[in-house]
Amino acid sequence: MARFPFFLMGLVLLWGAIAEAEYIKYKDPKQPINARIKDLMKRMTLEEKIGQMTQIERSVASAEVMKKYFIGSVLSGGGSVPVKQASAETWIKMVNDFQNGSLSTRLGIPMMYGIDAVHGHNNVYKATIFPHNVGLGATRDPELVKRIGAATALEVRATGIPYVFAPCIAVCRDPRWGRCYESYSEDPQVVRAMTEIVPGLQGEIPAGSRRGVPFVAGKTKVAACTKHYVGDGGTTNGINENNTVISRHGLLSIHMAGYYNSVIKGVSTVMVSYSSWNGVKMHTNRDLITGFLKNTLRFRGFVISDWQGIDRITSPPHANYSFSIQAGISAGIDMIMVPFNYTEFIDGLTDQVKRNIIPMSRIDDAVKRILRVKFTMGLFENPIADETLVNQLGSQEHRELAREAVRKSLVLLKNGKSADKPLLPLPKKASKILVAGSHADNLGYQCGGWTIEWQGLGGNNLTSGTTILTAIKNTVHPSTEVVYKENPDSQIVKSDKFSYAIVVVGETPYAETQGDSMNLTIAEPGPRTIQNVCGAINCVVVIVSGRPVVIQPYVKLMDAVVAAWLPGTEGQGVADVLFGDYGFTGKLSRTWFKTVDQLPMNVGDRHYDPLFPFGFGLATQPIKA
Repeated sequence: MARFPFFLMGLVLLWGAIAEAEYIKYKDPKQPINARIKDLMKRMTLEEKIGQMTQIERSVASAEVMKKYFIGSVLSGGGSVPVKQASAETWIKMVNDFQNGSLSTRLGIPMMYGIDAVHGHNNVYKATIFPHNVGLGATRDPELVKRIGAATALEVRATGIPYVFAPCIAVCRDPRWGRCYESYSEDPQVVRAMTEIVPGLQGEIPAGSRRGVPFVAGKTKVAACTKHYVGDGGTTNGINENNTVISRHGLLSIHMAGYYNSVIKGVSTVMVSYSSWNGVKMHTNRDLITGFLKNTLRFRGFVISDWQGIDRITSPPHANYSFSIQAGISAGIDMIMVPFNYTEFIDGLTDQVKRNIIPMSRIDDAVKRILRVKFTMGLFENPIADETLVNQLGSQEHRELAREAVRKSLVLLKNGKSADKPLLPLPKKASKILVAGSHADNLGYQCGGWTIEWQGLGGNNLTSGTTILTAIKNTVHPSTEVVYKENPDSQIVKSDKFSYAIVVVGETPYAETQGDSMNLTIAEPGPRTIQNVCGAINCVVVIVSGRPVVIQPYVKLMDAVVAAWLPGTEGQGVADVLFGDYGFTGKLSRTWFKTVDQLPMNVGDRHYDPLFPFGFGLATQPIKA
């Protein structure tokens, strides 16, 4: 009998131990995030920590890879999709397959999937494609940009993805740069105002939040990434990934402007630029990444490299990878977008930690930051995506928002041969009108780069949307005959008795370095089309481009000129304003130069002699129906 109480006591102790074992602090959403991070960190091995710091491309990812290497993040590069024209459900299944691999690890740390969503969910078939940032800058409407952020977040979540590499808050100081359309403006104050897209994507930070702490407001929002830190828009001659020569004061006052605001608004991540500042590669710049961003601005999210960003520390890239790892991680980069050779990165970093080349404290700082973002996003509570938001992809509501953005982004540069004889708004009722130009009936050209494919596409088969030609046909009076000729000769124009013509020309799609241009010309046969048509009849020329282009030689020929930038899928917004359902309100977010020899030329420069100055834009009144 005397032994029975001991038996009972043993059971009580055993039950206590089981209960203790079952309660894991980092899995408890009621615990403060810092307590959860601390608890999880003390359980993690070096292998698990370095896995968290690794981001790989979806083409080399699998559930098995996620489990074996404890991979922290997966991404889609530009145009990298599960299958062509993949449905939202197909995206969700792929993301969840990778996630299940991560959840099957010892600690079950969820991975985060990232994608470029730079003007809507731009990799995804049938998503709403909004105007590129250069056009949004012309709206001067931060509230509109915030709504676009919220719509983009819903469409990205519709495909099971919780993280976007957006917004680009570069201050493009030279339109020869191939990424200039990703910049809202040459003016840091306009860029700063447009950081309202961050709370659009992530949600509004709660009142009283500590400055610099990342925030994501649940399952309809995404973690954002401001990029490219810092000075990417200021490189010499606008050459992509090149050197920005500027004083520290200039760097902070011009190129840092958007980062101050983004950090205050709780941005989750910051991506480092390929470019250099005064000869020092940004991916190695400890002073600016750790010193300024983390210590001075008190940014508490994580810093991510660009695609193969540490490889490009050396010239040629990947020439000394162990040095690249050491330089990038020591500078303060927390997550490396590898994206393919992940075992080389993992082995190299592990070796450097074991040999005390990189201190454990640096690894711990990186992993704490990554976990902070994951906990904040709610990934531990909701790691698996469901299909509740699939109807948000390309929804009518979002398309209407994009159409509104197109209307507000259009800048009217000229209206009539003289001020008292305006051509716009155009009459809807006319016997016969001519629509001409390479860009009038080309959805891919309207959308530009970073659309379905990294470099963009031509034609009308890439996704769903409305071309400018279709929009015109939708808008004119039923009795008006619309004749479309891509490049008519002047004889046809003269002989066919047109009331007026709409000529739509511009640049063909490009992204990044492929877009660097020293001549900034309208794509052929655009200039010839302008001369043939505008030399014969009244014409309005609509320019579809990612930046100001050379138009000075043709301005006298053209009765009216509209900068439409890269409007995206909703071409109806262009017709809405051409025909007076809405007035022109857009203002140049960039200086329109006379000749490329003037570049770089920005508002406030001493020798400022533009064709159209920064902030210029004629207004029209809507026609009352």
